[in-house]
Amino acid sequence: MSATEAIVRDTRTKRQVARDTRRNEAIAHKKLTSKGATIAAVIIAVFWTIPTFGLFVTSFRPGADTQSTGWWTAFTNPEFTLENYADALTAGGTSTTLATAFINSLAITIPATVFPIVIAALAAYAFAWIDFKGRNLLFVFVFALQIVPLQMALVPLLSLFSEGLTINDVMVFPGLTLNDVEFSFARVWIAHAIFALPLATFMLHNFIAEIPGDIVEAARVDGAGHGQVFFRIILPLAMPAIASFGIFQFLWVWNDLLVATIFASPGALPITQALNSLSGTWGNRWFLQSAGTFISIIVPLIVFFALQRFFVRGLLAGATKG
Repeated sequence: MSATEAIVRDTRTKRQVARDTRRNEAIAHKKLTSKGATIAAVIIAVFWTIPTFGLFVTSFRPGADTQSTGWWTAFTNPEFTLENYADALTAGGTSTTLATAFINSLAITIPATVFPIVIAALAAYAFAWIDFKGRNLLFVFVFALQIVPLQMALVPLLSLFSEGLTINDVMVFPGLTLNDVEFSFARVWIAHAIFALPLATFMLHNFIAEIPGDIVEAARVDGAGHGQVFFRIILPLAMPAIASFGIFQFLWVWNDLLVATIFASPGALPITQALNSLSGTWGNRWFLQSAGTFISIIVPLIVFFALQRFFVRGLLAGATKG
């Protein structure tokens, strides 16, 4: 097959994948959409939104008013201020302010999202298109790791970071540990990447395995190696699935408190820890916490709306192959 024929087939295959994806979306939309389901969804959305709306109103109310009256009284006696947001940015716990924790969360979340995607994409391609002994058994093992609660791995992982890796009482990497303060972010990145890899590999494998083999075979006939096939063909076609998992992972890491609290040093704590400290010792400053909450959701909202067009497409495209 010539290069021209391969390009033509490549274009045709991309159109076929897009057409199949749109058909899956239409089928799912038809099956899941009805008048009763729509009415139920609206009712649930209203009840689900009321507490959030109340928190939003509280974030603009003076602190004295929040201590004496409910948020709904703002409609009969409106009095709003932006001081809560200004105070929330400069307030915080003993280790960091909310503004500093916001930067820390970006420093934690972006690498902790990129690293597992890169590793999982390579692993998914290997499981889908490279024939090696024990491939199916190894893939099942990787998928089965999802059932292991991350809480079970926190103490062993923390011990590994603090003391190094030993096998039969022999130090494998003597003198190399991640217990120092300068490795604080690295510990959180590695922990989140480890916990995310099983699901990421499974999701990306399901999508990559559905890519028609004709395009891969045509590239191999033209002399393309695995690297060229992966970066020039597989990666562009798998972007919907990558974006879908990217949203999941970004939101998970951004909202995480447990992993970051265990592995991060006091100066590298994320915004969730700062929010936990805003309410005060007895919860008497929870109006600052409500303002800090809406500051913290700015970045997740931007990420979700920027990638939402890939979200449903990526989930449905890999839903027919397990």
